[in-house]
Amino acid sequence: MDLSNRVAIVTGSGQGIGREIALMLAEQGASLVISDVNAATAKEVAAEIEAKNGKSIAIPVNVAVAAEVSKLVEQTLSSFGHIDILVNNAGITRDGLLMRMSESDWDLVLNINLKGAFICTQAVLRHMIRQRWGRIVNIASVVGLTGNAGQANYAASKAGLIGLAKSTAREVASRGITVNAVAPGFIDTGMTQKLSGNVKQEFLKQIPLGFFGLPKDVAYAVAFLVSEEARYITGQVINVNGGMAMI
Repeated sequence: MDLSNRVAIVTGSGQGIGREIALMLAEQGASLVISDVNAATAKEVAAEIEAKNGKSIAIPVNVAVAAEVSKLVEQTLSSFGHIDILVNNAGITRDGLLMRMSESDWDLVLNINLKGAFICTQAVLRHMIRQRWGRIVNIASVVGLTGNAGQANYAASKAGLIGLAKSTAREVASRGITVNAVAPGFIDTGMTQKLSGNVKQEFLKQIPLGFFGLPKDVAYAVAFLVSEEARYITGQVINVNGGMAMI
């Protein structure tokens, strides 16, 4: 897959899955915009790409704030001249049983995970429409398909990302833009490493392949979806979950 001359924005790419996606797209030749609320980690990833002779800039941004996203787009265009790829990866969790969940925890997760993707997608689409080419990938989750006790807010946000991808795909298909979602299962990242051993073992029992995924497993799927080879795929959900959910 050759992504030479493509410019990609990956939100939440200062660590974990987002970082791995950014590194892989850079390996394929894309110029990367590392967007993360943590300016320090964003700079580290950008420096890692440049150390391998790639092109990258780091832009700290809260994706739930439209004004910050507008600046993200403006800086990207100023640095690279165009925007070809958007990966909506930024996300957080605030887990808790529904009956005990605070309204603020509900709002925070939906604002970052879902509203943030809406704002970013809307901001880049006008530029993609003008050039009649674009690739958008929303990073959803297996729990957006199956639900999960204690994660009503997170599951709702990830299910929303799938609906956002499918609806947007129908709206922009005639403009040469594809929109898809990738739904990871249990991926070994900093977020999941906080879980206890017992919890991890319970998850492992639900995975037919018998092992946890790595961030690069998700990155491979994203790299394909944003390539020219995936030109006839839009409005789809690619499950990367070891068989945890076969939907």
